[in-house]
Amino acid sequence: MTDLIRSATLMHYAETARSVGLEPTKMLRKVRLPLACLDDQNMRVAVSSVRRLLEVSAAESGVEDFALRLAGRGSFATLGPVGLVVREQATVRAALEALARFIHIQDEAMRLEFDHGDEIVTIGFLLRGATRQSTELALGRVHTIIRLLFSGDWRPVEVCFMHSPPRHRRHHQQFFGCHVAFNAEIDAIRLAASDLDYPIKSANPTMARYLLSRVEAITVRPESWDGKVGELVRSLLPGGRCTIERVAEHLACDRRTVHRRLLDCGISFSAILNEQRAKLVMRLIEDGNRPLAEIAELLGFSAQSAMARWFRGHFGCSITQWRKGVRPTALSVEASRAAIGRSRPARKPGQVSQAYRRSKKLER
Repeated sequence: MTDLIRSATLMHYAETARSVGLEPTKMLRKVRLPLACLDDQNMRVAVSSVRRLLEVSAAESGVEDFALRLAGRGSFATLGPVGLVVREQATVRAALEALARFIHIQDEAMRLEFDHGDEIVTIGFLLRGATRQSTELALGRVHTIIRLLFSGDWRPVEVCFMHSPPRHRRHHQQFFGCHVAFNAEIDAIRLAASDLDYPIKSANPTMARYLLSRVEAITVRPESWDGKVGELVRSLLPGGRCTIERVAEHLACDRRTVHRRLLDCGISFSAILNEQRAKLVMRLIEDGNRPLAEIAELLGFSAQSAMARWFRGHFGCSITQWRKGVRPTALSVEASRAAIGRSRPARKPGQVSQAYRRSKKLER
């Protein structure tokens, strides 16, 4: 299964790349990352593509500590909504517990584990399929976040990396401000146990509770292939740029792989697209002042007339009738789902769904 990461992790990548003589868009194209992820911080892309970007950037620039330079430009915002929750906690202990609890929202391939000793606390990093640069970015980012919680006046006891040392260690020692061990048994940051009780002066308990409730609502991440495709379609549709090629780009694969994986799930890309369109269009048409041509563009239709035909076939009435409250009485959530191919009988292994056959005919 493809692990996804929020594009907020690439915040400041462009300026970091330029500072070492790289052209950012050229580098993104090289690893097939969507260029829009440099501007849209909530976009979800493949973890593997981001890791390739970091490795290629370090190799082509000849800068061993490229990931640390990127981490040093970080802030709470580079962790997306997770960073905002961390920032508002009352103590460093509460902030790190929140980080460990919600880090999977930012990076599906990352987990944190704590080993509490009497004097030393070890934050262990579990990074599925990690590379050298991605590991250093992860530890560098968390180190930067902790320093921000202390208003910059903090140093860890020790930082450990499982990979071999670079040619020049001074960059790593300067960044972390402590002893940096390589060829270690674990990727970890070790800090004094007393540091956990440090009160965060800028904390806002009311804001912390509000942000916590919002983040808890998105803690459940889709694990199935069709669930992840549906999530990507949902995020790409409002920008009017949702195609199977773009979804494949986010998942670091090609369109054939997307079709094949969805077939294994018993559904087609067109069925998922229709489902998400149906959900979004009902919100958009509630605004009577929004031009239908604009809605059609947002939903990825070639023309307003194409959307009108799709809407009538889908909901059994025109958009004008829907806005006036004249709607088919038989329409229900279950019927709507069935119409778009989500409610379906169980298939035998290898059996192709009708929705998939229809989608393949359209593609031809």
